[in-house]
This record gives sequence, C-alpha cells and structure tokens, in this order.
Amino acid sequence: MIEHDRLRRDFAALGIGAGDVVLAHTSLRSLGPVAGGAATVAAALLDVLAPGGTLAVNTGTSANSDTSPHYRRAVAGMTAEEIARHRAAMPAYDPDHTPSTGMGRISEHVRTLPGARRSAHPHTSFAAVGARAGEIVSGHAFDCLLGERSPLARLYDADARVLLLGVGYDTCTAFHLAEYRFSGVLPRRSYRAVVDGGHGPVWREFVDLDLDSGDFARLGAGFERTGAVRRGRVGAADSRLFPLRAAVDYAVAWLGAHRQARRAPDVPLVSAHAQGQHEVHPLVP
Repeated sequence: MIEHDRLRRDFAALGIGAGDVVLAHTSLRSLGPVAGGAATVAAALLDVLAPGGTLAVNTGTSANSDTSPHYRRAVAGMTAEEIARHRAAMPAYDPDHTPSTGMGRISEHVRTLPGARRSAHPHTSFAAVGARAGEIVSGHAFDCLLGERSPLARLYDADARVLLLGVGYDTCTAFHLAEYRFSGVLPRRSYRAVVDGGHGPVWREFVDLDLDSGDFARLGAGFERTGAVRRGRVGAADSRLFPLRAAVDYAVAWLGAHRQARRAPDVPLVSAHAQGQHEVHPLVP
C-alpha cells in the first residue's frame, strides 16, 4: 500500500513546493493502492503546499443540465411524461452540497474539505482550499464556462501550476482558456441548468463557446516538446507538472495555427426542447 509519506515525497520530487497554487487533474486508480484513498492523496498534496499554498480542482456538474450527455443518457427510452417528471425532480445547483459529476474521487474529496470554497457556476465549477481559495473561485460568471470570468483566468493571474496526476492532456482544462483567447472565431451554443435564485428551482439558459477538447492530446504533445513540463512518478502514476500560463500561452498560438479550418459563425439560442442537438466535452455540460 502507498502511504502518505511516500506521496508527499513524490509530490515534492516532481517540483511542487510550499506556497504554490496548483490546479490538479487526478486519477486515484492510476496511483496504485493508496492507504486511505482520496483523502490520503489530498492530505499529502496539501502538506507539500503548506504553508501558504492553494489546491484547486474541477468540480463540474452535469446532472442539473438538460443539454448534457449525462441528461441524454438519463432520459434515454423515457416517455414524454417520464421526461417531464424527471426534469421537474432535478435539483438546482448548490455550491455547498451538489456533488461533482465524473470529476473523480480526489476532486470530490477536496470539494468537501473544511475551508474549501467553490465557484457558483452550475456547470463548470471549481473548488479550492488554501490561502488563495476565495480569490480563485469568486466571480465565476453564469455565461462564462471557462473563460475570462472563470477561475481559470484567476489561476492564470495567480501563476498557478497544473498537475496531471495519472491523466493525459485531454483532461487539461487550462487549454479551454486559450479557446477564449485565440484569434479564431469558435461556434457558440446554448446551455441550460437548474438554478435557485432564492425563489425555488428555475431553468436558465445562456450562450457561450462550444468548447472542444478533441485536439488537446496533440496540443499537449506539442507543448511538452517546449521543455516546460516536468515529468515523474507519483506512486505508480505517470505525472506532469507545468506552469498554467505557459500552457495557455502556447495553446493560444497552437490553436491559431491548427483550428483555422474549423471556424464557424455563431448559432442561435436553442429552445428548451431542443436538447441533444450538440455534442460537448464531458467536462462541459
């Protein structure tokens, strides 16, 4: 079994240190058998970051959306009446209590830690714990999934580092910030979510970029050749650590060179009953 002290040494050897701000994408399974599971991994990482460090994770949700693959799977085969009952029973997003969807056990554990703060977005929230947690998660605009008014931009400002713990570049959320910044014109689409503005659950619809991670593995391979990425083992997991700013800046240029043929005009807002018309990245409901 892999113990806390082993993980702490491995994180330090990878290059994580006291006072760092780290955005972690993690696979608990990739580490091998860990005594204490997700709680031990999070505790070891926070120990290395102390004092003064901050750990951020994705805590996105899709169970409260009717424009997500999660929803389409849930209602597959239902009658119209069954779908209506399902929609009526869907709870509103609550930053304090709504579980993340598909983000992994480590991220979900970090969300529930004492002192953890979570952003208000009903689809693409982040949770953070540590000295700069409030600064990072505040001001997450409803119509900005992962752009300038999201925690990703605050992590960029904080000179955060990205930890890929047993996962690949296809999960690197930071590259999405580059989609908002590069010179191309990405298509836009509509999203819907159940929220509570103080008077009970209501459906809200907004338009934002139609984010696409389909080429992130190739993008990441090119970024790794710049020499900005440190690689090592944490437990049994092949892991990477790199500056978020460097990754985003590289991605802006890379997207400008590789996505020109994929430009498209904006699409109109779809109706509440037109769900299922657009495929999206699993992180983006």
